Amino acid sequence: MKSLFFFLLFLSGSIAVAQNVPKISAKEVSHDFGTLTEGEIVTHNFEIFNTGNAELKIDQVRASCGCTDAKPEKKILKPGEKTFIKVEFNSTGRIGPQEKFVYIFSNDPKMRELKLSINCVIVEKSISFQKNLKLPKLKLLQSQYDFGNVEEGKTVDVKISFKNEGNSVLKINDVKTSCGCTAALLSNKSLQPGETGNIRIELDTANREGKLTRTVTIYTNDPEKASHTITLFVNIEKRK
Repeated sequence: MKSLFFFLLFLSGSIAVAQNVPKISAKEVSHDFGTLTEGEIVTHNFEIFNTGNAELKIDQVRASCGCTDAKPEKKILKPGEKTFIKVEFNSTGRIGPQEKFVYIFSNDPKMRELKLSINCVIVEKSISFQKNLKLPKLKLLQSQYDFGNVEEGKTVDVKISFKNEGNSVLKINDVKTSCGCTAALLSNKSLQPGETGNIRIELDTANREGKLTRTVTIYTNDPEKASHTITLFVNIEKRK
């Protein structure tokens, strides 16, 4: 009888420990900005809560598109605490219905990834006053790239194309990377109207591990959007 009592006591203690886990939840998982005029930059704050009974750690916040930026107000939440994920959307260069996603990675054992979404419809702004002007316009054919799982120590690369959709010469003034582990090489720094080029980006994974996000920003003489950012994702695994 005594052994049964201790067994039940142990079992109840184990259940209590098992229940001490963080739990991520959101007041809303989607937001509709409605109708936007092309070029508008809008923001929305998503409320995130820890409804568990252990400390919640937000490991990473990742957007599905370079036009969207997302940052947490704080990354560690005690039970019952809340924070805000500020999501900023840049509608420049986009027309029509849009749906973008933000992924929140945390230590919640039941929901490692929480997905948020934003929606809108973008209408073209009046450019009649610019019809007779000759302007360059850079169009990135890809604004993000995921290298996937890469063994530590390897160098990976990707080539991303771009085009001058304007009606005058496009000049690339500078290229900046967010990390010394990233290098970028342009095919050419000047594009005629309708001409295409590319940027070759290398990422060195030496002495790094886990999920990383890096950016490469291109600065041009495009008067409507002087900088364009390429976002890179990688999950670096230990050498075998």
